Amino acid sequence: MNYAPGVTPPRVKDQASTADELLDAARELRDAVDALAFAPPVHTVYNPLGYAWPMIEAYTRRFGDGPKRVVLFGMNPGPWGMAQTGVPFGEVGHVRDFLRLDATIGKPDPEHPKRPIEGLSCGRSEVSGRRVWGLIAERFETPESFFRDHYIANFCPLVFMGESGKNLTPDKLPVAERQPLTDACNRHMRRVLGALQPAFVIGVGAWAEQRAVECCDGRVGVTVGRILHPSPASPAANKGWAGQATKQLVELGVWDQ
Repeated sequence: MNYAPGVTPPRVKDQASTADELLDAARELRDAVDALAFAPPVHTVYNPLGYAWPMIEAYTRRFGDGPKRVVLFGMNPGPWGMAQTGVPFGEVGHVRDFLRLDATIGKPDPEHPKRPIEGLSCGRSEVSGRRVWGLIAERFETPESFFRDHYIANFCPLVFMGESGKNLTPDKLPVAERQPLTDACNRHMRRVLGALQPAFVIGVGAWAEQRAVECCDGRVGVTVGRILHPSPASPAANKGWAGQATKQLVELGVWDQ
C-alpha cells in the first residue's frame, strides 16, 4: 500500500517487539504486586513472575509472536499449575510434553511447607490445567497451530494460601487489599491487550469475564465473553467440560463448529 507524503504507515508488530512488550508488562506487574501486603487469613503468597521468570520468558518468547485474534485468561495461578511451571493453566505434563518448554524454576521465599515448588518435577497434576490444555491439544494438535492466533494469560499472577496451605482466591480478599491488586492487574492486562490487539477476549470463568469487561472498556471491535471454568470444584465442569467450553466458543464466533 502506498501512503501520501507525510503520512506515517501503521507500525506492524514483529515477534521481538510483541514479546518484549509482554515481558516488560510482566516485569512491571511483578514489581507492583510485590509491593502489596496481605493480612490474615492470607499466610503465604507466591509470585511466579519472580521465581519462575525463566519459564515465563520462554513461554512468552516462543508463543507471544505478534498480534492474536483471541486472548483467553483466567483468575490466578493454581498451586499445582502455574505456581509450579510459570505457565498459565500450566499443568506439568502438558507444559513438558505438549508445549515442550523447559526452564529453571526457582523457589519462592517464603515457601509454604505444604505447597512446595518442584517445577517440572512436581508429581501433582492440576485438573483445571489438564482440561484446558487437553482440549487445546485435541483440537489443534500442535502448540504452533493454537498460538498462531491464540494466547493464554492470567489476570492475577499471585497464589494466596492460608496457614493450612488452603488455596485462597483473589476475589475473596477484602476490598482494601483487592482494589490495589485489581488496579495493578488491570494496567497489566490492558498492556497485554494493547500488544496483542485481539478481536476476542475470553474470560475463563465469570470473574475473569468481569475483569475482561473492565479492561476492554472503550476498545472498539472487541468481543468479550466467557467459557465455563474448568475447576473440579464446579459440578458443571465435571460434566463434560471440554464439550461445554467448545460449544461456548463456537457460539461466541471464536471457533468454527
